[in-house]
Amino acid sequence: MLYAYPVRVINALNNILVYTSPSCPFCHAIKDFILKLGIPFKEVDVSLDPRAARDLIIKSGQMGVPVIDVDGEIIVGFDRAAIVMALRKRGFTISH
Repeated sequence: MLYAYPVRVINALNNILVYTSPSCPFCHAIKDFILKLGIPFKEVDVSLDPRAARDLIIKSGQMGVPVIDVDGEIIVGFDRAAIVMALRKRGFTISH
């Protein structure tokens, strides 16, 4: 699912991927967290996309979700501090 954001932030969408599945409560929590921060991202539902599921395993070494890819930095699970740190390193202003 692609969330709608102003044109000025569309380029960031290519750099933030959130790998999810519909039955994962932590996936819903991580999406809500990132949306509350106002950060654009692209959701990748691995239950619908076998290629994305393979990519997830290659990137993270994990078969479970959520996994977030912030411009190549892989964060496994819902780790708020790691997510905020990765976003700040890439120039996002996070007041949280």
